[in-house]
Amino acid sequence: MEQNRWLALAVLATGMLMVILDGSIVTVAMPVMQRDLGFTPEGLTWVVNAYLIAFGSLLLLAGRLGDLLGRKRVLLAGTAVFVAASVLAGVASGPAMLIAARFLQGVGSAMASAVSLGILVTLFPRQRERARAIGVFSFTGAAGASIGQVLGGVLTDALSWHWIFLVNVPIGAATLALAVAYLPDDRGPGLRAGADLLGALLVTAGLMLGICAVVQTSGNRLLTVSAALVLLAAFVLRQARARNPLMPLRVLRSRQVAGANALQILMVGAMFSFQILIALYMQRVLHYTALRTGLAMLPAALAIAAVSLGVSARLIQRFGERMVLIAGLVLLTGALGWLTRLPEHARYATDLLPVMLFIAGGGLVLPALTGLGMSGARPDDAGLASGLFNTTQQLGMAIGVAALSTVAAARTDGRLHAGATEAAALTDGYRLAFTIGATLLALSIAGAALLLRPVSAALPLSPAPPVSTPDPIAPATSRDPLAPAISPDPSVAAEPALAPASDECVTDDSRSGSPAAHPAGRAPSHCS
Repeated sequence: MEQNRWLALAVLATGMLMVILDGSIVTVAMPVMQRDLGFTPEGLTWVVNAYLIAFGSLLLLAGRLGDLLGRKRVLLAGTAVFVAASVLAGVASGPAMLIAARFLQGVGSAMASAVSLGILVTLFPRQRERARAIGVFSFTGAAGASIGQVLGGVLTDALSWHWIFLVNVPIGAATLALAVAYLPDDRGPGLRAGADLLGALLVTAGLMLGICAVVQTSGNRLLTVSAALVLLAAFVLRQARARNPLMPLRVLRSRQVAGANALQILMVGAMFSFQILIALYMQRVLHYTALRTGLAMLPAALAIAAVSLGVSARLIQRFGERMVLIAGLVLLTGALGWLTRLPEHARYATDLLPVMLFIAGGGLVLPALTGLGMSGARPDDAGLASGLFNTTQQLGMAIGVAALSTVAAARTDGRLHAGATEAAALTDGYRLAFTIGATLLALSIAGAALLLRPVSAALPLSPAPPVSTPDPIAPATSRDPLAPAISPDPSVAAEPALAPASDECVTDDSRSGSPAAHPAGRAPSHCS
Protein backbone atom coordinates (compact mmCIF):
# COMPACT_ATOMS: atom_id res chain seq x y z
CA MET A 1 0.00 0.00 0.00
CA GLU A 2 2.82 2.39 0.92
CA GLN A 3 4.58 1.66 -2.38
CA ASN A 4 1.37 2.23 -4.32
CA ARG A 5 1.04 5.74 -2.87
CA TRP A 6 4.46 6.74 -4.14
CA LEU A 7 3.75 5.12 -7.50
CA ALA A 8 0.56 7.18 -7.62
CA LEU A 9 2.65 10.30 -6.92
CA ALA A 10 4.94 9.34 -9.82
CA VAL A 11 1.86 9.14 -12.06
CA LEU A 12 0.66 12.58 -10.95
CA ALA A 13 4.13 14.10 -11.42
CA THR A 14 4.51 12.55 -14.87
CA GLY A 15 1.16 13.91 -15.97
CA MET A 16 2.07 17.38 -14.69
CA LEU A 17 5.46 17.20 -16.38
CA MET A 18 3.78 16.41 -19.69
CA VAL A 19 1.53 19.47 -19.35
CA ILE A 20 4.38 21.80 -18.35
CA LEU A 21 6.66 20.51 -21.09
CA ASP A 22 3.96 21.14 -23.67
CA GLY A 23 3.61 24.74 -22.51
CA SER A 24 7.32 25.56 -22.92
CA ILE A 25 8.28 23.25 -25.78
CA VAL A 26 5.99 25.14 -28.18
CA THR A 27 7.77 28.49 -27.81
CA VAL A 28 11.01 27.13 -29.31
CA ALA A 29 9.29 25.77 -32.44
CA MET A 30 7.00 28.74 -33.18
CA PRO A 31 9.20 30.34 -35.88
CA VAL A 32 9.31 27.04 -37.79
CA MET A 33 5.54 26.57 -37.45
CA GLN A 34 4.98 30.09 -38.77
CA ARG A 35 7.01 29.34 -41.88
CA ASP A 36 5.49 25.89 -42.55
CA LEU A 37 1.81 26.72 -41.91
CA GLY A 38 1.74 30.33 -43.12
CA PHE A 39 0.84 32.05 -39.84
CA THR A 40 0.69 35.82 -39.72
CA PRO A 41 2.73 37.35 -36.86
CA GLU A 42 -0.46 38.16 -34.92
CA GLY A 43 -2.02 34.78 -35.72
CA LEU A 44 1.04 32.96 -34.41
CA THR A 45 0.43 34.30 -30.90
CA TRP A 46 -2.81 32.30 -30.80
CA VAL A 47 -0.83 29.08 -30.77
CA VAL A 48 -0.05 30.05 -27.17
CA ASN A 49 -3.13 32.14 -26.39
CA ALA A 50 -5.71 29.49 -27.39
CA TYR A 51 -4.13 27.04 -24.96
CA LEU A 52 -3.80 29.63 -22.20
CA ILE A 53 -7.42 30.82 -22.46
CA ALA A 54 -8.89 27.30 -22.25
CA PHE A 55 -6.49 26.19 -19.53
CA GLY A 56 -6.80 29.20 -17.24
CA SER A 57 -10.55 29.63 -17.51
CA LEU A 58 -11.55 26.00 -16.87
CA LEU A 59 -9.33 25.12 -13.90
CA LEU A 60 -11.78 26.22 -11.21
CA LEU A 61 -14.71 24.42 -12.83
CA ALA A 62 -12.64 21.27 -13.42
CA GLY A 63 -11.47 21.23 -9.80
CA ARG A 64 -15.02 21.38 -8.49
CA LEU A 65 -16.17 18.69 -10.93
CA GLY A 66 -13.41 16.49 -9.53
CA ASP A 67 -14.86 16.89 -6.03
CA LEU A 68 -18.36 16.06 -7.28
CA LEU A 69 -17.73 13.32 -9.85
CA GLY A 70 -14.49 11.80 -8.59
CA ARG A 71 -10.99 13.22 -9.05
CA LYS A 72 -9.57 10.10 -10.69
CA ARG A 73 -12.36 10.08 -13.27
CA VAL A 74 -11.79 13.75 -14.18
CA LEU A 75 -8.00 13.26 -14.38
CA LEU A 76 -8.35 10.26 -16.71
CA ALA A 77 -10.82 12.12 -18.94
CA GLY A 78 -8.57 15.19 -19.08
CA THR A 79 -5.47 13.17 -19.94
CA ALA A 80 -7.36 11.37 -22.72
CA VAL A 81 -8.55 14.70 -24.17
CA PHE A 82 -5.00 16.07 -23.99
CA VAL A 83 -3.52 13.06 -25.81
CA ALA A 84 -6.18 13.17 -28.54
CA ALA A 85 -5.64 16.91 -29.02
CA SER A 86 -1.87 16.33 -29.22
CA VAL A 87 -2.41 13.95 -32.14
CA LEU A 88 -4.60 16.57 -33.84
CA ALA A 89 -1.92 19.24 -33.32
CA GLY A 90 0.85 16.93 -34.55
CA VAL A 91 -0.90 16.33 -37.88
CA ALA A 92 -2.20 19.90 -38.30
CA SER A 93 -2.00 21.13 -41.88
CA GLY A 94 -3.07 24.74 -41.35
CA PRO A 95 -3.31 27.52 -38.76
CA ALA A 96 -7.01 26.98 -37.90
CA MET A 97 -6.50 23.27 -37.22
CA LEU A 98 -3.49 23.87 -34.99
CA ILE A 99 -5.21 26.62 -32.97
CA ALA A 100 -8.29 24.42 -32.45
CA ALA A 101 -6.04 21.56 -31.30
CA ARG A 102 -4.23 23.85 -28.89
CA PHE A 103 -7.57 24.95 -27.39
CA LEU A 104 -8.51 21.30 -26.84
CA GLN A 105 -5.10 20.68 -25.28
CA GLY A 106 -5.89 23.48 -22.83
CA VAL A 107 -9.22 21.84 -21.96
CA GLY A 108 -7.54 18.50 -21.26
CA SER A 109 -4.72 20.13 -19.29
CA ALA A 110 -7.20 22.01 -17.11
CA MET A 111 -9.12 18.84 -16.27
CA ALA A 112 -5.98 16.87 -15.39
CA SER A 113 -4.10 19.63 -13.58
CA ALA A 114 -7.02 20.92 -11.52
CA VAL A 115 -7.46 17.69 -9.57
CA SER A 116 -3.83 16.57 -9.27
CA LEU A 117 -3.11 18.44 -6.04
CA GLY A 118 -6.44 17.32 -4.62
CA ILE A 119 -5.46 13.68 -5.18
CA LEU A 120 -2.00 14.31 -3.73
CA VAL A 121 -3.18 15.78 -0.43
CA THR A 122 -5.62 12.92 0.13
CA LEU A 123 -2.90 10.36 -0.65
CA PHE A 124 -0.53 11.96 1.87
CA PRO A 125 -2.57 13.24 4.85
CA ARG A 126 0.39 13.43 7.25
CA GLN A 127 2.30 16.68 7.06
CA ARG A 128 5.80 15.23 6.86
CA GLU A 129 4.95 12.91 3.95
CA ARG A 130 2.89 15.58 2.25
CA ALA A 131 5.83 18.01 2.34
CA ARG A 132 8.02 15.44 0.58
CA ALA A 133 5.31 14.67 -1.98
CA ILE A 134 4.67 18.35 -2.70
CA GLY A 135 8.43 18.84 -3.14
CA VAL A 136 8.48 16.18 -5.87
CA PHE A 137 5.34 17.56 -7.50
CA SER A 138 6.58 21.15 -7.41
CA PHE A 139 9.87 20.17 -9.00
CA THR A 140 8.09 18.88 -12.09
CA GLY A 141 6.41 22.27 -12.52
CA ALA A 142 9.48 24.39 -11.81
CA ALA A 143 12.03 22.43 -13.81
CA GLY A 144 9.73 21.16 -16.55
CA ALA A 145 9.72 24.47 -18.41
CA SER A 146 13.53 24.53 -18.66
CA ILE A 147 13.65 20.92 -19.80
CA GLY A 148 10.93 21.69 -22.35
CA GLN A 149 13.06 24.36 -24.02
CA VAL A 150 15.96 21.93 -24.40
CA LEU A 151 13.72 19.12 -25.65
CA GLY A 152 11.90 21.46 -28.02
CA GLY A 153 15.16 22.51 -29.64
CA VAL A 154 16.33 18.91 -30.01
CA LEU A 155 13.06 17.61 -31.50
CA THR A 156 12.59 20.56 -33.84
CA ASP A 157 16.17 20.41 -35.15
CA ALA A 158 16.47 16.61 -35.33
CA LEU A 159 12.95 15.69 -36.54
CA SER A 160 10.30 18.37 -37.10
CA TRP A 161 7.97 20.62 -35.11
CA HIS A 162 5.22 17.97 -35.44
CA TRP A 163 7.05 15.81 -32.91
CA ILE A 164 6.82 18.36 -30.11
CA PHE A 165 3.14 17.37 -29.99
CA LEU A 166 3.36 13.72 -31.01
CA VAL A 167 5.83 12.99 -28.21
CA ASN A 168 2.89 13.46 -25.83
CA VAL A 169 1.15 10.36 -27.19
CA PRO A 170 3.35 7.62 -25.67
CA ILE A 171 3.82 9.62 -22.45
CA GLY A 172 0.08 10.21 -22.15
CA ALA A 173 -0.78 6.58 -22.92
CA ALA A 174 1.62 5.38 -20.22
CA THR A 175 0.18 7.91 -17.76
CA LEU A 176 -3.36 6.69 -18.45
CA ALA A 177 -2.42 3.03 -17.95
CA LEU A 178 -0.57 3.69 -14.69
CA ALA A 179 -3.28 6.04 -13.42
CA VAL A 180 -5.92 3.34 -13.85
CA ALA A 181 -3.75 0.91 -11.91
CA TYR A 182 -2.38 3.05 -9.09
CA LEU A 183 -4.56 6.10 -8.45
CA PRO A 184 -7.15 5.51 -5.72
CA ASP A 185 -10.76 5.22 -6.76
CA ASP A 186 -12.99 7.92 -5.33
CA ARG A 187 -16.67 8.59 -5.70
CA GLY A 188 -17.97 12.10 -5.34
CA PRO A 189 -21.46 12.97 -4.12
CA GLY A 190 -22.62 13.74 -7.66
CA LEU A 191 -23.58 16.90 -9.49
CA ARG A 192 -26.62 17.49 -7.30
CA ALA A 193 -24.32 18.37 -4.40
CA GLY A 194 -22.92 21.37 -6.24
CA ALA A 195 -24.21 21.55 -9.79
CA ASP A 196 -24.42 25.34 -9.98
CA LEU A 197 -24.77 25.68 -13.74
CA LEU A 198 -25.22 29.47 -13.67
CA GLY A 199 -22.17 29.87 -11.43
CA ALA A 200 -20.13 27.66 -13.77
CA LEU A 201 -21.09 29.76 -16.77
CA LEU A 202 -20.33 33.04 -14.97
CA VAL A 203 -16.88 32.06 -13.68
CA THR A 204 -15.78 30.36 -16.90
CA ALA A 205 -16.89 33.27 -19.07
CA GLY A 206 -15.39 35.80 -16.65
CA LEU A 207 -12.00 34.08 -16.50
CA MET A 208 -11.98 33.55 -20.25
CA LEU A 209 -12.64 37.23 -20.93
CA GLY A 210 -10.10 38.25 -18.30
CA ILE A 211 -7.34 36.15 -19.85
CA CYS A 212 -8.33 37.37 -23.33
CA ALA A 213 -7.91 40.94 -22.08
CA VAL A 214 -4.41 40.13 -20.86
CA VAL A 215 -3.21 38.44 -24.04
CA GLN A 216 -5.00 40.52 -26.69
CA THR A 217 -2.88 42.97 -28.67
CA SER A 218 -5.68 44.84 -30.42
CA GLY A 219 -9.25 45.93 -29.74
CA ASN A 220 -10.77 47.63 -26.71
CA ARG A 221 -8.98 45.99 -23.79
CA LEU A 222 -10.75 48.19 -21.22
CA LEU A 223 -14.15 46.97 -22.40
CA THR A 224 -13.04 43.35 -22.17
CA VAL A 225 -11.63 43.86 -18.65
CA SER A 226 -14.84 45.57 -17.52
CA ALA A 227 -17.01 42.73 -18.84
CA ALA A 228 -14.77 40.18 -17.10
CA LEU A 229 -14.98 42.01 -13.77
CA VAL A 230 -18.78 42.24 -14.00
CA LEU A 231 -19.08 38.50 -14.67
CA LEU A 232 -16.70 37.57 -11.84
CA ALA A 233 -18.52 39.89 -9.40
CA ALA A 234 -21.81 38.27 -10.40
CA PHE A 235 -20.21 34.86 -9.79
CA VAL A 236 -19.17 35.83 -6.25
CA LEU A 237 -22.69 37.10 -5.46
CA ARG A 238 -24.14 33.90 -6.88
CA GLN A 239 -21.87 31.75 -4.70
CA ALA A 240 -22.89 33.67 -1.59
CA ARG A 241 -26.57 32.93 -2.25
CA ALA A 242 -26.65 29.62 -4.13
CA ARG A 243 -27.94 26.56 -2.26
CA ASN A 244 -25.28 24.33 -3.83
CA PRO A 245 -22.50 26.74 -4.86
CA LEU A 246 -19.84 25.76 -7.37
CA MET A 247 -17.19 27.39 -5.14
CA PRO A 248 -18.20 27.58 -1.48
CA LEU A 249 -16.78 30.87 -0.22
CA ARG A 250 -15.63 29.14 2.96
CA VAL A 251 -12.55 28.07 0.98
CA LEU A 252 -11.36 31.69 1.02
CA ARG A 253 -12.00 32.24 4.73
CA SER A 254 -8.67 30.64 5.57
CA ARG A 255 -6.09 33.40 5.82
CA GLN A 256 -3.39 30.96 4.72
CA VAL A 257 -5.25 29.86 1.59
CA ALA A 258 -6.30 33.37 0.53
CA GLY A 259 -2.85 34.80 1.28
CA ALA A 260 -1.00 32.02 -0.55
CA ASN A 261 -3.12 32.48 -3.68
CA ALA A 262 -2.64 36.27 -3.63
CA LEU A 263 1.12 35.95 -3.17
CA GLN A 264 1.30 33.38 -5.94
CA ILE A 265 0.03 35.91 -8.48
CA LEU A 266 2.90 38.28 -7.63
CA MET A 267 5.59 35.59 -7.41
CA VAL A 268 4.62 33.60 -10.50
CA GLY A 269 4.12 36.79 -12.51
CA ALA A 270 7.70 37.83 -11.78
CA MET A 271 9.34 34.42 -12.23
CA PHE A 272 7.52 33.26 -15.37
CA SER A 273 8.30 36.62 -16.96
CA PHE A 274 11.94 36.10 -16.03
CA GLN A 275 11.96 32.76 -17.81
CA ILE A 276 10.55 34.25 -21.01
CA LEU A 277 12.59 37.46 -20.99
CA ILE A 278 15.95 35.90 -20.13
CA ALA A 279 15.49 33.45 -23.01
CA LEU A 280 14.72 36.36 -25.35
CA TYR A 281 17.77 38.24 -24.07
CA MET A 282 20.06 35.30 -24.77
CA GLN A 283 18.66 34.81 -28.28
CA ARG A 284 18.15 38.43 -29.40
CA VAL A 285 21.09 40.13 -27.68
CA LEU A 286 23.67 37.37 -27.16
CA HIS A 287 22.55 35.50 -30.34
CA TYR A 288 22.28 32.09 -28.68
CA THR A 289 20.52 29.33 -30.61
CA ALA A 290 17.35 27.79 -29.20
CA LEU A 291 19.24 24.70 -28.07
CA ARG A 292 22.05 26.71 -26.48
CA THR A 293 19.47 28.84 -24.68
CA GLY A 294 17.85 25.75 -23.21
CA LEU A 295 21.20 24.36 -22.11
CA ALA A 296 22.12 27.70 -20.55
CA MET A 297 19.00 27.49 -18.39
CA LEU A 298 19.59 23.86 -17.43
CA PRO A 299 21.56 24.75 -14.25
CA ALA A 300 18.41 26.46 -12.96
CA ALA A 301 16.45 23.23 -13.37
CA LEU A 302 19.19 21.23 -11.64
CA ALA A 303 19.39 23.73 -8.76
CA ILE A 304 15.63 23.62 -8.26
CA ALA A 305 15.74 19.82 -8.33
CA ALA A 306 18.47 19.67 -5.69
CA VAL A 307 16.55 21.94 -3.34
CA SER A 308 12.95 20.82 -3.89
CA LEU A 309 13.77 17.10 -3.86
CA GLY A 310 16.61 17.20 -1.35
CA VAL A 311 16.02 19.69 1.45
CA SER A 312 12.71 21.54 1.10
CA ALA A 313 10.61 18.96 2.99
CA ARG A 314 13.07 18.85 5.92
CA LEU A 315 13.26 22.62 6.12
CA ILE A 316 9.47 22.92 6.06
CA GLN A 317 9.19 20.39 8.87
CA ARG A 318 11.82 22.18 10.95
CA PHE A 319 10.96 25.84 10.34
CA GLY A 320 7.43 25.84 8.93
CA GLU A 321 6.13 26.74 5.48
CA ARG A 322 6.05 30.49 6.11
CA MET A 323 9.74 30.83 6.99
CA VAL A 324 10.82 28.57 4.12
CA LEU A 325 8.67 30.59 1.73
CA ILE A 326 10.29 33.85 2.84
CA ALA A 327 13.80 32.39 2.54
CA GLY A 328 13.07 31.20 -1.00
CA LEU A 329 11.62 34.57 -1.98
CA VAL A 330 14.79 36.29 -0.72
CA LEU A 331 16.89 34.08 -3.03
CA LEU A 332 14.60 34.77 -6.00
CA THR A 333 14.69 38.51 -5.31
CA GLY A 334 18.48 38.30 -5.33
CA ALA A 335 18.40 36.51 -8.69
CA LEU A 336 16.30 39.18 -10.41
CA GLY A 337 18.18 41.91 -8.57
CA TRP A 338 21.41 40.58 -10.10
CA LEU A 339 19.85 41.00 -13.56
CA THR A 340 19.15 44.71 -13.01
CA ARG A 341 22.84 45.28 -13.84
CA LEU A 342 22.76 43.03 -16.92
CA PRO A 343 25.35 44.25 -19.45
CA GLU A 344 24.93 44.37 -23.20
CA HIS A 345 27.79 41.93 -23.74
CA ALA A 346 27.22 39.49 -20.89
CA ARG A 347 29.52 36.65 -19.98
CA TYR A 348 27.69 33.51 -18.99
CA ALA A 349 29.96 32.49 -16.10
CA THR A 350 29.79 35.83 -14.26
CA ASP A 351 26.56 37.47 -15.43
CA LEU A 352 24.10 34.60 -15.97
CA LEU A 353 25.27 31.49 -14.11
CA PRO A 354 24.91 33.08 -10.63
CA VAL A 355 21.30 33.90 -11.52
CA MET A 356 20.61 30.30 -12.53
CA LEU A 357 21.95 29.16 -9.15
CA PHE A 358 19.93 31.71 -7.15
CA ILE A 359 16.83 30.37 -8.90
CA ALA A 360 17.20 27.40 -6.55
CA GLY A 361 14.98 29.53 -4.30
CA GLY A 362 12.10 28.31 -6.44
CA GLY A 363 12.68 24.86 -4.96
CA LEU A 364 11.81 26.34 -1.56
CA VAL A 365 9.03 28.70 -2.62
CA LEU A 366 6.87 26.34 -4.66
CA PRO A 367 6.52 23.48 -2.14
CA ALA A 368 5.93 25.92 0.74
CA LEU A 369 3.41 28.00 -1.21
CA THR A 370 1.61 24.88 -2.45
CA GLY A 371 1.33 23.54 1.08
CA LEU A 372 -0.10 26.85 2.31
CA GLY A 373 -2.49 27.06 -0.63
CA MET A 374 -3.93 23.62 0.18
CA SER A 375 -3.71 23.90 3.97
CA GLY A 376 -7.23 25.05 4.80
CA ALA A 377 -9.19 22.85 2.41
CA ARG A 378 -11.63 20.25 3.71
CA PRO A 379 -11.41 16.74 2.21
CA ASP A 380 -14.50 17.35 0.08
CA ASP A 381 -13.07 20.68 -1.17
CA ALA A 382 -9.57 19.46 -2.06
CA GLY A 383 -10.24 19.46 -5.80
CA LEU A 384 -11.69 22.97 -5.65
CA ALA A 385 -8.71 24.25 -3.65
CA SER A 386 -6.40 22.62 -6.20
CA GLY A 387 -8.28 24.23 -9.08
CA LEU A 388 -8.20 27.63 -7.36
CA PHE A 389 -4.45 27.37 -6.74
CA ASN A 390 -3.78 26.44 -10.36
CA THR A 391 -6.08 29.24 -11.56
CA THR A 392 -4.20 31.96 -9.66
CA GLN A 393 -0.96 30.47 -10.98
CA GLN A 394 -2.13 30.81 -14.58
CA LEU A 395 -3.46 34.32 -13.98
CA GLY A 396 -0.11 35.31 -12.49
CA MET A 397 1.72 33.93 -15.51
CA ALA A 398 -0.53 35.66 -18.02
CA ILE A 399 -0.61 39.03 -16.25
CA GLY A 400 3.11 39.00 -15.46
CA VAL A 401 4.25 38.17 -18.99
CA ALA A 402 1.84 40.65 -20.59
CA ALA A 403 2.76 43.51 -18.23
CA LEU A 404 6.54 43.06 -18.06
CA SER A 405 6.88 42.30 -21.78
CA THR A 406 4.94 45.47 -22.57
CA VAL A 407 7.15 47.53 -20.23
CA ALA A 408 10.32 46.07 -21.78
CA ALA A 409 9.07 46.73 -25.32
CA ALA A 410 8.11 50.32 -24.50
CA ARG A 411 11.54 51.07 -22.99
CA THR A 412 13.25 49.45 -25.99
CA ASP A 413 11.23 51.54 -28.45
CA GLY A 414 12.06 54.71 -26.53
CA ARG A 415 15.78 53.93 -26.55
CA LEU A 416 15.72 53.10 -30.28
CA HIS A 417 14.08 56.43 -31.06
CA ALA A 418 16.79 58.10 -28.99
CA GLY A 419 19.45 56.61 -31.27
CA ALA A 420 20.63 53.59 -29.24
CA THR A 421 21.72 50.39 -30.95
CA GLU A 422 19.26 47.50 -31.04
CA ALA A 423 21.29 45.43 -28.57
CA ALA A 424 21.62 48.32 -26.12
CA ALA A 425 17.92 49.20 -26.41
CA LEU A 426 16.82 45.59 -25.87
CA THR A 427 19.13 45.18 -22.89
CA ASP A 428 17.81 48.35 -21.28
CA GLY A 429 14.22 47.15 -21.74
CA TYR A 430 14.96 43.79 -20.17
CA ARG A 431 16.76 45.44 -17.25
CA LEU A 432 13.68 47.54 -16.50
CA ALA A 433 11.44 44.45 -16.61
CA PHE A 434 13.77 42.58 -14.23
CA THR A 435 13.75 45.58 -11.87
CA ILE A 436 9.96 45.48 -11.73
CA GLY A 437 10.06 41.71 -11.26
CA ALA A 438 12.46 42.07 -8.32
CA THR A 439 10.11 44.66 -6.82
CA LEU A 440 7.16 42.25 -7.11
CA LEU A 441 9.17 39.59 -5.31
CA ALA A 442 10.11 42.08 -2.56
CA LEU A 443 6.40 42.83 -2.15
CA SER A 444 5.80 39.08 -1.91
CA ILE A 445 8.26 38.90 0.99
CA ALA A 446 6.40 41.68 2.81
CA GLY A 447 3.07 40.01 2.06
CA ALA A 448 4.27 36.65 3.40
CA ALA A 449 5.45 38.32 6.60
CA LEU A 450 2.17 40.21 7.11
CA LEU A 451 -0.54 37.94 5.68
CA LEU A 452 0.62 34.48 6.65
CA ARG A 453 0.43 33.78 10.35
CA PRO A 454 3.26 31.76 11.89
CA VAL A 455 0.80 29.35 13.48
CA SER A 456 2.07 26.10 12.01
CA ALA A 457 4.76 24.97 14.39
CA ALA A 458 7.37 22.71 12.90
CA LEU A 459 6.89 19.01 13.41
CA PRO A 460 9.77 16.77 14.42
CA LEU A 461 11.46 14.92 11.59
CA SER A 462 10.15 11.63 12.97
CA PRO A 463 6.39 11.12 13.29
CA ALA A 464 4.86 11.69 16.71
CA PRO A 465 3.34 8.60 18.34
CA PRO A 466 -0.44 8.22 18.27
CA VAL A 467 -2.33 9.51 21.27
CA SER A 468 -5.81 8.15 21.83
CA THR A 469 -6.17 5.61 19.05
CA PRO A 470 -4.26 2.50 18.07
CA ASP A 471 -4.35 3.58 14.43
CA PRO A 472 -0.88 5.03 13.68
CA ILE A 473 -1.95 6.60 10.42
CA ALA A 474 -4.53 9.17 11.50
CA PRO A 475 -4.58 10.02 15.22
CA ALA A 476 -7.66 11.86 16.41
CA THR A 477 -5.69 14.97 17.27
CA SER A 478 -4.02 15.20 13.89
CA ARG A 479 -3.05 18.75 13.04
CA ASP A 480 -3.38 17.96 9.32
CA PRO A 481 -6.35 19.95 7.99
CA LEU A 482 -7.30 17.31 5.44
CA ALA A 483 -6.93 14.19 7.60
CA PRO A 484 -10.26 13.13 9.11
CA ALA A 485 -10.19 12.07 12.74
CA ILE A 486 -10.60 8.35 13.36
CA SER A 487 -12.41 7.09 16.40
CA PRO A 488 -11.62 3.63 17.76
CA ASP A 489 -15.32 3.19 18.50
CA PRO A 490 -17.50 3.12 15.36
CA SER A 491 -20.45 4.36 17.38
CA VAL A 492 -18.67 7.57 18.27
CA ALA A 493 -18.99 10.33 15.69
CA ALA A 494 -15.72 11.40 14.14
CA GLU A 495 -14.44 14.79 15.20
CA PRO A 496 -14.26 17.50 12.53
CA ALA A 497 -10.91 17.95 10.87
CA LEU A 498 -8.83 20.74 12.35
CA ALA A 499 -7.66 23.68 10.29
CA PRO A 500 -4.99 25.46 12.27
CA ALA A 501 -4.05 27.37 9.17
CA SER A 502 -6.97 29.74 9.66
CA ASP A 503 -8.20 30.49 13.16
CA GLU A 504 -6.39 28.07 15.46
CA CYS A 505 -2.90 27.60 16.70
CA VAL A 506 -1.00 24.54 17.77
CA THR A 507 0.61 24.10 21.12
CA ASP A 508 1.84 21.29 23.30
CA ASP A 509 -0.67 19.70 25.61
CA SER A 510 1.24 18.99 28.80
CA ARG A 511 -1.09 16.17 29.69
CA SER A 512 -0.58 14.13 26.54
CA GLY A 513 2.63 15.44 25.08
CA SER A 514 0.95 15.71 21.69
CA PRO A 515 -0.14 18.59 19.51
CA ALA A 516 -3.45 20.09 20.61
CA ALA A 517 -5.52 22.86 19.05
CA HIS A 518 -6.89 25.83 20.95
CA PRO A 519 -9.22 28.47 19.55
CA ALA A 520 -7.53 31.76 18.92
CA GLY A 521 -7.93 34.12 21.85
CA ARG A 522 -8.17 31.32 24.39
CA ALA A 523 -4.78 29.74 23.89
CA PRO A 524 -2.20 29.44 26.64
CA SER A 525 0.25 32.30 26.94
CA HIS A 526 2.96 30.46 25.03
CA CYS A 527 0.74 29.98 21.94
CA SER A 528 1.85 32.36 19.17
